Amino acid sequence: MLYLVGLGAGGAQELSEAAWQTLRRAQRVFLTHPNHPSARLLTLAGIAFESCPQPAHEAINHLLNAQESPLALATPGHPLVANPLAVNILEAFTAAQRPVRLVPSRSFIEPVLEAVPMPASEGLQVLPAQRLPHLRFDPTLPALFFGLESPDCLARLQQQLRRHYPPDFEMLLVHAPGDPSRTEVRRASLHTLTQLPADANTYLLVPPCPRRTQHYEGFDGLVAVVAALRAPDGCPWDREQTHASLQPHLLEEAYEVLEAIDANDPSALREELGDLLLQVLMHSQIASETGAFDIYQVVQHLVDKLIARHPHVFGEAHVETAEQVLKNWDKTKRQQKQRESVLDGVPRAMPALARAQEISKRAARVGFEWESIYGVLDKLREEEQELRHAIESGDTKRIESEIGDLLFTVVNIARHAKVDAEQSLRVMVERFVRRFQWMEAETARQNRPLESLSADEWEALWQQAKRAVDEQP
Repeated sequence: MLYLVGLGAGGAQELSEAAWQTLRRAQRVFLTHPNHPSARLLTLAGIAFESCPQPAHEAINHLLNAQESPLALATPGHPLVANPLAVNILEAFTAAQRPVRLVPSRSFIEPVLEAVPMPASEGLQVLPAQRLPHLRFDPTLPALFFGLESPDCLARLQQQLRRHYPPDFEMLLVHAPGDPSRTEVRRASLHTLTQLPADANTYLLVPPCPRRTQHYEGFDGLVAVVAALRAPDGCPWDREQTHASLQPHLLEEAYEVLEAIDANDPSALREELGDLLLQVLMHSQIASETGAFDIYQVVQHLVDKLIARHPHVFGEAHVETAEQVLKNWDKTKRQQKQRESVLDGVPRAMPALARAQEISKRAARVGFEWESIYGVLDKLREEEQELRHAIESGDTKRIESEIGDLLFTVVNIARHAKVDAEQSLRVMVERFVRRFQWMEAETARQNRPLESLSADEWEALWQQAKRAVDEQP
């Protein structure tokens, strides 16, 4: 029989009566922390003990093979709180079908709260200091950090807390909780925290920090800001949003990113990419509130997908050209998504020109292709003649169909010429806007209404606009 005994936070009153009795009748007692204040109590009580072997696998083997019974493994506080070795031993003995029993005393949590004192009616986060920054926690709730083995550990914790709390935020270092003769509570702001001593019996209690005074930094800070906007006491507008209501904003932000790229403006691009990222975070936050997924699952899924679809980078596959990469990408994507057609998965909501180009690319990758761009140019002449005949017929449906054929052929010409058709049209439309606005300004300068111009005057003015606008840097 193995007893997992909790020694309490350190004072004699913290050790439960059941723990005292168990330790007295155990044939052999092991301590996980022989330097903990509780060890002094055992010595005074005449209870012999020895240090538990390290590392964890040696301790488990040693205890499983020990002949004496009953055995006792004594840990500070409660065996199941901040004692990973005790938990591992419990699991190992259970798996080996060996009898094991918990004999608890109070953990360090209650004595720390009592020493301050601080209520934790809204909850309390109990966190190992050495696990930051890998742990995510909520600064709006109180946090109790343990594992401050030395001043260096406290300094590393301070560095991580700066990502969430303002420099002047007051925190409490509690030393030797549970032992009234030794308990000390020291208050310090975050930036002076390292001026105080720390050891294995020191704990840091951080009060809840209001959202308005928190420090938000990096990706996790952005996630926290979006979550705050959607919180019950957050922004009314953000709380009303749904996946559907955000659709227009997602499109708008995407187009503004394209506009910043066209303008070759790094500052604007940085800002617009942030706005686009906000849309991703908003959709992820909305999904997390129903348990569907969160932003971290979105990121991890993307990581896994990128690795799986780049076996030539993360695996043993070999490719020489970008074209081979795209073919492998399409093949892998069809296999993973179990798509029957190479054209499956192109969103119907895409702009028609962009969707046409993507459809054309996919068909070409599997061999449905002209031999050269000249074959597509011949097809363009053919489609132009068919459109003429449709217009002469006056059949609207036929005209619509032939215009579609003509546009799709132009898309294929752009693809053969390695030009993005959607981008080409956007640039052309912007160029037309600048030219037309130049004509408006010029006729206004001459005090002539546009409606008064003849066809020849329109043409002459258009040529002037082309020269004036196109020569601008």
